[in-house]
Order: sequence, then structure tokens, then C-alpha cells
Amino acid sequence: MLGTVVLLLVLAQPACPSPASTASRRAEALKRLLEVFGIEDPPPPPAHSKQPPQYMVDLFNTVANADGVTKNPDVLEGNTVRSFLDKTHGEKMRFLFVLSSVAKNEKILTAELHLFRLWPKATDGPKRHHFCQVSIYQILDKTEPDSPQGQKLLASRLLSLQGSGWEVFAITQAVRDWTEDESSNRGLLVTVHGLGGSPLDSPAVQFASSRDHHESKKPMLVLFTDDGRRGASLPMADFPDLQPQDPVLPAKMTVPKLNGPRSTRSLDRLQPCQRHPLSVDFEEIGWSGWIISPRGYNAYHCKGSCPFPLGENMRPTNHATVQSIINALKLSEGVSSPCCVPDKLHSINLLYFDDDENVVLKQYDDMVAGSCGCH
Repeated sequence: MLGTVVLLLVLAQPACPSPASTASRRAEALKRLLEVFGIEDPPPPPAHSKQPPQYMVDLFNTVANADGVTKNPDVLEGNTVRSFLDKTHGEKMRFLFVLSSVAKNEKILTAELHLFRLWPKATDGPKRHHFCQVSIYQILDKTEPDSPQGQKLLASRLLSLQGSGWEVFAITQAVRDWTEDESSNRGLLVTVHGLGGSPLDSPAVQFASSRDHHESKKPMLVLFTDDGRRGASLPMADFPDLQPQDPVLPAKMTVPKLNGPRSTRSLDRLQPCQRHPLSVDFEEIGWSGWIISPRGYNAYHCKGSCPFPLGENMRPTNHATVQSIINALKLSEGVSSPCCVPDKLHSINLLYFDDDENVVLKQYDDMVAGSCGCH
């Protein structure tokens, strides 16, 4: 996949391109870049200043460094994490999450309901109960959500009557049902009872609602999914109009360019194969309105010669070593020297707002050249 990013940076243009031609080719390059990130069109920035859920920010910081490069590859179960806020804005113990942004090809691995538990209100006299039972139901019939026929139990557990903070409930099967049949999504019902299902005198445990509490405490559904995408460079045949001549570079997506005399450029080509910076700046590309983090990243690129004999520092494959020998001894016509290419690639992570202003964390394979070698 990194090869696709580098390919976008060396696009063809006529010797004296018109402004319209340059703009058209830039638009085509950015369209191809969106395809690398699996996005059809750039999502519009949120209509109002909006803060992402702290859970999603913390998850991004756990998985990736400040540049988005994956540092803990085993944290995510799939390659996508989606968050949804409750859309009911009504009853405190009923919740509805609109999942229209989940793609049909995404496999639901785990679904979690995140509810923020409020501090209990002070009461007079001794407490008769120290625990309560919290149950999560899938609503099957909106007209009778409280009847046994109108609900399906998804999760239930005991909670202490003291304390505050986030409570997480697994509701994977319900979300799989909803993504298969969107019309079956009638929401969730949360109930609180005493031990054994006995009624409580007053609401012993209360959860923050979408209507009455701070943004940071709103009910949230978190999906861990996998869209099946894996690292793979798009072949040159997919870019018939983008044969490399002179570069057309989208803003700061730049490769250092030599402007010195011919001898300087020739000397550069004789430098050994090594890794060089390749900055990808989302603000300069025009994506900063919907990408939360990172603001950009260093993709790196490989440049330099692979002269005979290939040393171990050039990390050659056995095939490259043989090719180098054949080329040096002129044993076969048309055999070139090995090429300087990435031999280790790292994934990056993007935290962004989708078309519905939900916050998504997505991991992309093979986006950063970790090291270079002669192949």
C-alpha cells in the first residue's frame, strides 16, 4: 500500500501544464489517495465544534504514537473501531444508536454499550441493599418494551450501590441483528432491580443520559469490526493517466528534489540505498476538518543505488544478490541492478469523523516504510 502513496507523489504532467490541467491532476491524485484510505468522498467537517469521546482518544493513544504509527499491534481485535452516541434524547433508561454508517462488508467482532454511572444521591436512614442487578434488553416491540414478549435479555450483572464511572456491557448479538436487518433496531432498555429481581424503593443506580449530562458522559455504543482490507499496493495498470514524468505534488506531500548541477544529481544516484523522509500533511491536503489525529505522518521512501557487491547493510534478498552478480558480470542482456525498495512496512491509525459525525478509529496496513533494502 505504501507503493500507492509514493506513486501518487510522482504524477505525470505536460512540459507546460495549464492551471486547469494541474488542478484536474491534483484532484485525480487526491481521489486515488482516498481510495488508499478506503473512503469514497472526504466527510464534511462537523457542523459545530465537536469533541471526540475521550474513550476513542485514549484508545488511539494506546494503539498509536503521535504520528499515528502503530505501537501496540495486538490491542485492536480488527482494523476498525466505531463509536455512536445515543439518539433518543428522551427516556433515561432507553437508548437508540443509528448504525447506517457501518459498511455491509464489515464483520462485527465485538459490540459494547458504555454507560456512565452517576454518584448515588444521599438518602436518609440505613440502606437495606448493598447491590443491585442491572439488565440490558434488546427491544423487540416498541409498543410493549416492558413485556416479556417485547424484549430480549442481552446482559445482566450485579453492581455495588456505591461508586461512579463507566460500566461496559457486551451486546454483540443484538448489533449483528441490527446490521443484518436495519428495521429490527428498536433500541435498548436498561432496568435496575434489587437482588433476585425485587423492586427498589428509589432509583439506586442512575446512568447519564444524552439529554441531561455533559458530552463526556453520554451513552455510547462501541463497535470493534474488520472490513477485510489488508495492505496491498495498487498496480501501475490502475493509473493509466499517471505515468511518471515530472512530479505534481499535493502541497506538502513532498519528496526532497535536487536542483544542483548534473554532477550533484549523479552523485545522489550513487548514494547507497537508504530511507528518506516523505511528509504527508493532512492540513495541506485539505483533510484536517474531518481527521482528528494525527495531523500528518512521515511515510518515508526508499532511494539510492544497489551496487555490486551488495553488503549486508543493504539487506539484500538472495534473489537480489544473484541479480546483482548477473548484472555486474553482464551474463545476460536486459538484467538491471536490484532496486532500492521498502523491506519492512508499518501500519498507521487515523481517528476521524465519518459522514454522520461519529468518531472512527481505523488502522491501515503497509503505510510507512520502516526500512529499505535492495530487492
